[in-house]
Amino acid sequence: MIFTVQIKVMPLKDLLDPQGKAVLGGLENLGINNVTDVRIGKHIDLQIEAENKDAAIATATEAAKKLLANPVMEVYEISVS
Repeated sequence: MIFTVQIKVMPLKDLLDPQGKAVLGGLENLGINNVTDVRIGKHIDLQIEAENKDAAIATATEAAKKLLANPVMEVYEISVS
């Protein structure tokens, strides 16, 4: 069975997000002043062939831990649709 797995990777909340700060400044320059913070991350979709949902999640978790997210600077969330 094929599962579509989404992995959302975001910088840790305690770390500075330079891209987010740049976007926030750009929004302010455009006159959009009611945005108080911006965090920039990655959204990754994987098509995983697995026996069941748990096996697909296990594969995605391994991929996130080993390649897609840097645990020193980022956190990840996995969801399956």
